[in-house]
Amino acid sequence: MAADTNQGDAQHAWDLMKKITFAMLATRDGEKLRSRPMAAYIRPEEGAIYFLTDVRRHKDDEIAQDHHVNLGFADASAQKYVSVSGYGAISNDRAKIKELFGTAAKAWWDSPDDPNIRILKVTPEEAEYWDSPGTLVSYVKMAVAAATGSRPDLGENRKVAI
Repeated sequence: MAADTNQGDAQHAWDLMKKITFAMLATRDGEKLRSRPMAAYIRPEEGAIYFLTDVRRHKDDEIAQDHHVNLGFADASAQKYVSVSGYGAISNDRAKIKELFGTAAKAWWDSPDDPNIRILKVTPEEAEYWDSPGTLVSYVKMAVAAATGSRPDLGENRKVAI
């Protein structure tokens, strides 16, 4: 039963990531952590999260030095969040670039044939999600908890291997 629950929780994490679509990608630059927003291409069937990145930026170098990454997905208006720990790898897979290239990518590159585009593949190891019923409901539950001296139930929080 625990394996079924973990699989359901893992699928829920994937589903939340698909709904949110943008992530803050954190990498290590020496002793510093750096984060930047990126459009995510969520592929649970491949066990991967893909990003299109530009070889002229520093992400590639940072990931080459330390492949550990963290992704932070957030939809604050809906009170839904996912944090993913995993491993990043950069590739020049032109077929995958063409597969993923779409409207969001056109803001940065003219075509999928741009020689500066690379694929960043993140292989998740673990995810933690927070899925609340929404801002208004959460505020009401917090107000009731404050008035009664209890703790509010603000939705689901799970840590899962994915």
